[in-house]
Amino acid sequence: MMKHVVCFKLADNSPENCQKAKEVLLSMEGNVPMLRGISVGVDFLHSPRSYDLILEVLLDGPEVLDAYQSDPYHCDVVKKHMHAVAQSSVALDFLL
Repeated sequence: MMKHVVCFKLADNSPENCQKAKEVLLSMEGNVPMLRGISVGVDFLHSPRSYDLILEVLLDGPEVLDAYQSDPYHCDVVKKHMHAVAQSSVALDFLL
């Protein structure tokens, strides 16, 4: 098993925009078949070093990561939205 983690800074981190981004990210559940688990959190601290959202995705292993990254729903809905609203992002992939 592995975890794919992405932290996003939004260009506009209003509560409404953070909530919409959270909903878009969570919409992968049931639409991206290789997901074994998903969680999304919204930052409440808003410190200068904070990111606005965190996405944690559980996958069977590194061999599934390419399929996840190129999944049609992930690309056409989620990445499209997040690229439009995110100012920056960082990612971490690790084995459990």
